[in-house]
Amino acid sequence: MTPTHILLLIGGYFLLLLLISYFTGKNDSNVDFFKAGKSSPWYLVAFGMVGASLSGVTFISVPGWVQASEFSYMQVVFGYFVGYLITAFVLLPIYYRLNVTSIYEYLEQRFGWHSYKLGAVSFFISRVLGAAFRLFLVAIVLQQFVFDAWNVPFEVTVTLSILLIWIYTFKGGIKTIVWTDTLQTLFMLVSVGLSIYFILGKLDWSFSEFLASNEFKQYSRVIFADDFFEKQHFIKSFLGGMFVTICMTGLDQDMMQKNLTCRNLKDAQKNMVSFSVVLVAVTFVFMLLGALLFIYAEKYQIAMPLMDGKPKSDLLFPEIALNSGLGITVAITFMLGLIAAAYSSADSALTSLTTSFCVDFLGIEKKPEANRKSIRKRTHVGMSLVLILVVITFKHVLDTNVIDGLLQVAGYTYGPLLGLFSFGIFTKYMVKDRYVWIVALASVLFVLFLAKIPAENLGGYAVGYELLPLNGLLTFIGLWLIRDKPKNRETGH
Repeated sequence: MTPTHILLLIGGYFLLLLLISYFTGKNDSNVDFFKAGKSSPWYLVAFGMVGASLSGVTFISVPGWVQASEFSYMQVVFGYFVGYLITAFVLLPIYYRLNVTSIYEYLEQRFGWHSYKLGAVSFFISRVLGAAFRLFLVAIVLQQFVFDAWNVPFEVTVTLSILLIWIYTFKGGIKTIVWTDTLQTLFMLVSVGLSIYFILGKLDWSFSEFLASNEFKQYSRVIFADDFFEKQHFIKSFLGGMFVTICMTGLDQDMMQKNLTCRNLKDAQKNMVSFSVVLVAVTFVFMLLGALLFIYAEKYQIAMPLMDGKPKSDLLFPEIALNSGLGITVAITFMLGLIAAAYSSADSALTSLTTSFCVDFLGIEKKPEANRKSIRKRTHVGMSLVLILVVITFKHVLDTNVIDGLLQVAGYTYGPLLGLFSFGIFTKYMVKDRYVWIVALASVLFVLFLAKIPAENLGGYAVGYELLPLNGLLTFIGLWLIRDKPKNRETGH
C-alpha cells in the first residue's frame, strides 16, 4: 500500500466524520457541545467508549508489548473491570445527583475553591499528557509509513492530525463524538478481527491450532505471582489497574462527560457495566493478535522496525499489516482501525479539555450568554495548540513503550484526584482548603522520588503500577492531617 493510497484512505475517512459532524453539530450550542442535550442512548455510549478506552495505544502498543511481557497486561485489565464497577456504583450516582457539567465541581461543593482548582489542574495535566501519548503514537505511524516518503516534517504531521480533529468537533463537541466513537469502535474491531484471520491463513493455522501451538505458549502466560518484588506481579498489576480505571475513567472529565450525556443514572450504569465486560474480552483479543504478530515476524524473518535508529515494538503491527504481503484488505482495514482507534480517544480528549477549561478555569456559566459560544470556540483552538506542542515534545523525550509510559504518568498525575475524591466520599470531614496544594505536591514529589530509587536499593523490589494507589493514599493521609470539622451543609456524599 503506497503512501498516496494511505493518504486517500485517511481523506475518505475524515469526509465521513465530517458528514456525521454536519448532522450532529447543526445547533452549535454549548448545551450540545458539553452534554449532548443529555439524550444519548446508553448502548451507543457503551459501544463508543470501547474504542475511546482502547485507543491507538491499545491498538498498536499492547500487541507490541507481548514479546517482553507476554500476557501480563491482562492482570491490569482484570483490575480495570473492578474499577469500572466501582465507578458505576460509587461515583456516577454522585455526579448525577449534583447535575454537574464538570465532575470537579463536586470538589468545590465538598471542600472549597482550592480543592476544586486542584482537581481541575490535575485532570488538565493528566489528560493533556494522556491525549498527547495517544496522538504521538498515530503520528509516528503516519510519519513512518506515509509522510517520510514525501519528506514532510513530523511537526507538520502532528499539526495536520490535530487540525482534522478540530474541524469535526468544533461545533458538535461531545454530541458529535458519541456518534463518531461508535463508528470508530466498529472500524477498530473489524480491523483486528480481519488481521487475525489473514495472519492465521498465512501461517496455515486454524484458530484452535494457534491456541494449541508451542509458539503461542511462549507468549501466553497471564498470571505472574512468583516474585512479589517483580514489577508485573499479579497483586501489584491488579490493584494498579483497578485504581488506574477509577482515576482515568471515574475521576476523568473525558470519560465521565460521555456517561453524563445519558438520559439518567440507570442508563449510565448499564452503559458502564456492559462496556466493562466487552472491554476485557476485546483486550484479550488484542493480546492474541500481539502473539500472532511476533510468531509471524519470526517465521518470515521480519525485523523490528526502527525509529531514530532504535527498535520500536509499537511499529511491528503496522510494519506487518502494510509491508509483509498480507494483502490490500489487511492494509486498508489496519489503517482504518489505527485512525479510528487513535482519533476516537483524541477527539474526546480535546472536547473534554475544552469543557474543563471553560467550566473550571474560565467560569463560562457565569459569563454573559452572548459571549459563551465565542469563549468555547477560542478555548477549543487553544487546547488544540497545546496538544500540538506536547506531542512534538514527546518525539524528543519519549523512550519507552507508549502504554507503559501512559500508565506510569497516570501514577503521578491522578494520585491527588484519587485522594481528594476518596476523602470526600468516605469521610464527613472538611479540610483546610488553602493547604490542599501543599498536600498534593508533597505526595507527588514523594512518589516521584520513590520511582527513581533503583530496585537493588530496595532489596530487589521493582516499583510498578502501585504508585497510583500509593499516591492517592498519601494524599488521603495528608488531607486527614489538615481536616476540619464537618459543616452542616450539602456535601455531595
